[in-house]
Amino acid sequence: MEMDGLDFLNSPPLKTVRFGGSVVETLTKYRQGDSSDYELLKHQLADPEIKDAQIISWLQEFRSCVTQLNKDHEQLIYTVLRLPWVSRSQAVVEEYMTFLSNLVSAQTVYLCSCLKMVVSHFTPKRVTICEGGVDISDSDDEDDNLPRNFDRCHQALQLITRYVPATSRFLMPIVQENFPFVQKSSRTLECYVHNLLRMTVYIPSIRRDVLEVIIGKMLKLDVSASRSDIEEAEDNAVQSQRTEEQTEEGLFDMDEDVAADQPPNTTVMAHPVAERLDTLMAVMMSYIKDVCHVNGSVHVERTKELYKDLLSVFDKLILPTHGSGHVQYMHFYLCSFRLALAEAFLDHLWKILQSPSQPAVLRQAAAGFMGSFLARAKFVPLPTVRACLDLLLSWIHRYIDSQDSSGRQACCDISLHGSFYSACQAVFYTLIFRHRGMLEGNMKKGLEYLQSLNLERVVMCQLNPLKVCLPLVTNMFAAITRKYQVVFCYSIIERNNRHMLPVVRSSAGGDSVTTNTNPLDSFFPFDPYLLKSSGQLIEPLYQVWEELADSELLPAKIAQKGSREDEDDFLCGEIPQSEGIVGMTPSSYDSNLRSPSSVGSPPFSYQKPF
Repeated sequence: MEMDGLDFLNSPPLKTVRFGGSVVETLTKYRQGDSSDYELLKHQLADPEIKDAQIISWLQEFRSCVTQLNKDHEQLIYTVLRLPWVSRSQAVVEEYMTFLSNLVSAQTVYLCSCLKMVVSHFTPKRVTICEGGVDISDSDDEDDNLPRNFDRCHQALQLITRYVPATSRFLMPIVQENFPFVQKSSRTLECYVHNLLRMTVYIPSIRRDVLEVIIGKMLKLDVSASRSDIEEAEDNAVQSQRTEEQTEEGLFDMDEDVAADQPPNTTVMAHPVAERLDTLMAVMMSYIKDVCHVNGSVHVERTKELYKDLLSVFDKLILPTHGSGHVQYMHFYLCSFRLALAEAFLDHLWKILQSPSQPAVLRQAAAGFMGSFLARAKFVPLPTVRACLDLLLSWIHRYIDSQDSSGRQACCDISLHGSFYSACQAVFYTLIFRHRGMLEGNMKKGLEYLQSLNLERVVMCQLNPLKVCLPLVTNMFAAITRKYQVVFCYSIIERNNRHMLPVVRSSAGGDSVTTNTNPLDSFFPFDPYLLKSSGQLIEPLYQVWEELADSELLPAKIAQKGSREDEDDFLCGEIPQSEGIVGMTPSSYDSNLRSPSSVGSPPFSYQKPF
């Protein structure tokens, strides 16, 4: 840019020579039917070699006759809007901003065209590189001026918004239309999302809509990269790297070089979709942190407002989406800032779960979120966990009362009782993860609390939740409650297995009978976070599964499996979608998430050396 500036300052008049008359004369001739100069003007404006001085001269002339530039001249205006102003000198940028201000003030018909032009600069420009005679198109990621160019775009948008207050109404459709395909590079998506979020700082009225657009795109990425696919890609990458290292060691002694090469790769995901999602999650969590903190402290009002916007998007997009593994963690992260946020989130989920007016699928999803959040969020203290368990158990007991008083024989009908079974599973799952904390401080008091929940009545009721809940959850809950003599579930589990009680699904086409091991379509939204870069923010907040100390709680063959260092955290692999044997391997999941570069990862006393 310094050389360009030097050329501009010292350039002889020849460099600003142009053909045709002034803009005013050209427009007059065009109205009289002579379009020769008009076409020449458009051609010169479109010249890729156009000089800064020429741009400034023309923009000044356009400003002088901006009232004449009505809809008849849209092709000319489109040519001006395509000028490469963002990457030019400061003098060009200032002149262009003034022109934009004048144009949208005098001719609002061009507002959307101006907005589209600015938004088109939200991603790195594509450049064509010739390699071996082949043209390769790629984004210009190496442009050191990108931050400056983005700053200029936002200055332009703020100016337009100042002159046309209704800008925000026209901006959202343009933002949606210009959103890069999710198959684009991580860098392209990162730049676009970053710029959309930056827009919400000076146009706060569009924040909720912008968050909805971004999270909608992120969910598409999330559901297209299953947990098993991501883990398989990581395993294959590790295996491939080991093979490479062994090959290299056979040829040369490259230990030092290999070690030096490893750190930059520790946060790169092997799965391309997971890598894009990881990048966007990092951007989102950085935004959440910046919005909610002022001088290192949580700003209560700003945090509450962002929470409301994100909760609205949660209800609309995230809660109804089955199988997303990571996007919901932005809510998890936000809730870690203040206990009041976590409690508000739990209360919101609780209201959905117990509301008969909500669709059954959302009530079941809310129960899944509630149980998973209580189990996994380290920042949720035991009093809050107990309060939520009290609410859940109180509702479950009332549900059982209503079934008992109806006089009808209850059966395992998911369509009728799905919310009840999901609530039961949320209780079982929460107790599996939180029972130790409840009992550690004061065993007697803790046991009294567990007894007060009257879990025996829940597992013994005619609705038979142990039959419907995920077998791994059922078996682990049974093991823990047997150890502390709170409930004895094994006789019921054995009877269920012996009789293979059918699980009925009612529908308009009649009842269907199945022996699906996951009839609830169980989904634990806060299963281990697999994305490496953004995961460093989640790691200190996250409760991993702690091995039960008593090996007799688990069958011998299962205990042997626990030595796999890359084993899943609590639920082994995919939650089954159809009949099959579910493995019980509640080993700690740490190898993929806990790299030496992780921030604040405390040592875990329960981990045994392999």
